[in-house]
Amino acid sequence: MVDAPASPAGGGAADAVRRGGPATLGPVTWLRAFGEVVRSGLTIEETRLEPLLALRTAAGVAIVVGPALYLVSPAFAASAALGAFSAGGATFQRTWRPRKVIALGTGAGLGLSTFVGYLAAGHLVTFLPLLAVWAFAAGMAWAAGSTAGIVAATTVGSMLVTVTLPTSVGRALAHAGVIALGGVVQALLILLFPIRRWGAHRDALADGLAAVADYARRLRQDPAAPFDPEPLMTARDAAAVTPSQARTRPRVLHGPRGLAERILPVVATLADPDVGAPAQGPGRDRARELLGAAADVLDAVARAIRCGTPVEVPASSTEVLRLDEEDKVLEGPARKAAEQLVELLGEALEVAGSGGAAGKAATAPGTARARFLVRPTMFRLLRVAFRAVRHELRWDSPVFRHAVRLAAVATLGYLIAAWLPLGHSYWAPLASVMVMRPDFHRTYARAVGRLAGTAAGVALATAMVRAVGPDAHVFGALTVVSAGLSYTVIRTGYAYSQCFTAAYAVFLLGMGGETWDQTVPQRVVLTLLGGALAMLAYAVFPAWETPRLPGRLADWLAADGRYSAAVFRNYAEPTPQHRADMRRALLASRRARAAWQEAYDRAQREPVRPRGLTTREAQNAQDALEGFGRTAMVMESHAPRAGGRSVGASERFADALEADTAQAATDVREHRNPDWRRVDEALRGWDGAAAEGSPARREAGMQKRALEDLATAVSRTPLERDVGSAREEQRVRAAMAAEGDGAGPAHRSG
Repeated sequence: MVDAPASPAGGGAADAVRRGGPATLGPVTWLRAFGEVVRSGLTIEETRLEPLLALRTAAGVAIVVGPALYLVSPAFAASAALGAFSAGGATFQRTWRPRKVIALGTGAGLGLSTFVGYLAAGHLVTFLPLLAVWAFAAGMAWAAGSTAGIVAATTVGSMLVTVTLPTSVGRALAHAGVIALGGVVQALLILLFPIRRWGAHRDALADGLAAVADYARRLRQDPAAPFDPEPLMTARDAAAVTPSQARTRPRVLHGPRGLAERILPVVATLADPDVGAPAQGPGRDRARELLGAAADVLDAVARAIRCGTPVEVPASSTEVLRLDEEDKVLEGPARKAAEQLVELLGEALEVAGSGGAAGKAATAPGTARARFLVRPTMFRLLRVAFRAVRHELRWDSPVFRHAVRLAAVATLGYLIAAWLPLGHSYWAPLASVMVMRPDFHRTYARAVGRLAGTAAGVALATAMVRAVGPDAHVFGALTVVSAGLSYTVIRTGYAYSQCFTAAYAVFLLGMGGETWDQTVPQRVVLTLLGGALAMLAYAVFPAWETPRLPGRLADWLAADGRYSAAVFRNYAEPTPQHRADMRRALLASRRARAAWQEAYDRAQREPVRPRGLTTREAQNAQDALEGFGRTAMVMESHAPRAGGRSVGASERFADALEADTAQAATDVREHRNPDWRRVDEALRGWDGAAAEGSPARREAGMQKRALEDLATAVSRTPLERDVGSAREEQRVRAAMAAEGDGAGPAHRSG
């Protein structure tokens, strides 16, 4: 009952969108959608394999299974294996909390659900309501994050298995205790044998730096290249620590993220022909050299942070970054940006060279408060989770709809399986619970992967069971080996992971004394039933992202408008408060962009017709908003400091910009055409000819052009929208037919 960690959505056309290339958003047939989920379940990324972690976690399973098998009984050993296996699998989830805390929390949750389930397991009239409520709560746990949702689902699985426990409260307590003990053992192993401590945090920070390096390289050829802030957002999530974590975090993880944030607008400014290096000539060539050298330095810093090794920068890159007084190729703002870039890269090299030792976080001058992003402790996290769950308690929430589906499928699957003359009725709802996700693609990918993996794993394990004969000790050893292989591919290749998980279950039941002919046919049939119910539930009660795209785009537009307005207000009155407002607005803009991108990625895998936005409209609107946000980012890089010279007309433009983008967001949601009257009036009222040459006035004009591009992308009459959607569907069908994908007439689901 372990599941693969949630991985960031993306790949294929989504990656093309992030790179600025073409993408396909539009009608996807059910056949093609199934093809996508099959490919995703059978793909293994070697870079995501962690064999040492798998070995340590499998050792945890062996430590609890061996003594329980020799000293108590095979049934007791099976309970011990359940807790250790599930708690170990939870530690592979992508989370920034210590793995030992995740193992302990999972073990405690499994033990509690086991005992509570036993108390109600005697009668359907008590067990089914408890199962429905527990499954609904597990579905709502996704509001607190994917790790919480997946761990909560494992507790539902543990509750379902309680029907096989002995009919004694004392023995049920003992089984619940040994299940929780599995989490304790895994936590102790993590404590005693640490593997790449802070490794996930190092990877997140290195990925952020590498993303800025890649951006600098792309700017050499395309000064208007878009930047996907997701790696920097992930690095910021990883940078949030509890006070106890802050005391042991390596020094090298303290500063580079902030430097990457500061380097990002500087390289964009240097590459921009309007405010940086000229579009042609020696100045452009010099800017390209500096951008390439900056990318080399950032990659070197990223490698040093990821591996904990000294920084090694190519000598040629170091030579390119030398800016002396005789170097007159770059002038004005371009020269200033180049000097800023060299200074920031020097700071990055200095921080990366500080080593991997732990140290106290830096403190701001004049204050004793530590300068680190605060992550709530486990006890305070309950309050945060409660607020998140309360926010999702609405009918249109994908999390709420997932919780309703989970509760309905778990109870219905249990009832159907109990009615069938097969026994082990918990296998059907268990399969459903472990594959269901709040979105279509992941639910179907895991359902297909689980079905295929279970069939292959059961066949493999059955052959081995028949070959070795009934031997509990051999089955115990095979259980541990299967668990280790499952952990090895748990981060990638879901079907393969489920193959080894199915083999683990067969060996576990064989260790408990059940023969293969009692368990294998039942498991296959009931797993097929559970997977089919999970897929049917999403088709009957979906939470499609395609209809939500206009709303996600509107949220991004409004957030970008607030960010740009905050930048212009800082030009009007440079104060520390306005700079803080800029930072908060930037983070909100990135969150809105990430929500759009996630919705876009999911929508392109859904077998539904576009609603409100066609492929071309979505692509053009995204390009326009990326240009709008990029202009604000460039402006922020050379915004006046506190006490600097103010630009009075910026305040009026900021007010107009925020008001018009807020109204336009409402118009986009309600499928009306946006307009920019206030922005036009503010630009006309900007101070005369003298203002035309000012950077703020120039950037304001660029912002207006980006907004006009957005309006062009989304403005159509209702008749044009209907015709455009129909043409879009015909175009995608024709493209799929040309590719040989057999895109004939297909039923669409809404």
